[in-house]
Amino acid sequence: MIRILVSSLHFRGLRALVVTACAFLACFSGERPSLAGDLPVLFDARERLSRPDLSGLLRLRFLTTTDFPPFNFTDQTGRLSGFHIDLARAICAELGIEAKCQIQALPFADLEKALEADQGDAVLAGIAVSEDLRRRFAFSRPFMMLPARFARSRQAEIKGDNVQGLDGRRVGVVSGTAHEAMLKAYFPAIETAGFEDRNKMLEALKAKTIEAVFADSLQLSFWVSGEASAACCSLLGDAYVSERFLGEGLTIMARHDDTTLVAAFDSALAALSRNGRLQEIYLRYFPYGLY
Repeated sequence: MIRILVSSLHFRGLRALVVTACAFLACFSGERPSLAGDLPVLFDARERLSRPDLSGLLRLRFLTTTDFPPFNFTDQTGRLSGFHIDLARAICAELGIEAKCQIQALPFADLEKALEADQGDAVLAGIAVSEDLRRRFAFSRPFMMLPARFARSRQAEIKGDNVQGLDGRRVGVVSGTAHEAMLKAYFPAIETAGFEDRNKMLEALKAKTIEAVFADSLQLSFWVSGEASAACCSLLGDAYVSERFLGEGLTIMARHDDTTLVAAFDSALAALSRNGRLQEIYLRYFPYGLY
């Protein structure tokens, strides 16, 4: 079981960066670019998903972790917090089962076994959907895609505010990652400059050795807005999402036979998307925007 990997680094390494900063050619179907600042809508507003009867449910136990900020982490008071935590509570409220909901944090490596052993009912922790996991578990529809973005040096002479200005220029990317494959596939006119890791790539951007980089939007949005960048750089163009390269997106994982619970999650997520509550939670934890 792996997290949704968006660079050569694990999301665990984002903890200090995100805590300090706080105090995704786009590949939706049809290649549509997402709008800056908005959480892309993944549920058709005309679709009405059936909501199963949960009156016989004794309790709903969400399993998560504390090392995936800003999705799930422990705040300065020791309280479990984050996007996933607020989303779990919003789902329970939408389903009318707040009193039956529990949220427990476990080490990431223990989540799969805990769910199989009936020590929880759903995992909300940024697990990457794979063919193997689909054979063993059930997943809700995705509620968020993790995009990639370009960031540029403010001093680079790039024409316009879009990616076409990077044609023929050297753009940094971490070698051997999905982002490198995505950059080469969708932007062949750009010259790829591979780096061993994210830190070296960003230091090269900061030092103006390269003029732009292509990486995970979550990392870049916090970096360009934080102290580490020293205001050297800014995001460029739109966010880009690709199921082929970056996976299906964030979902909720349940036991394979628990189709009733998954249907309830899909219904609640669709409702939260329609009424704006999902957008509200997104803006709370991603003030700089991913899109």
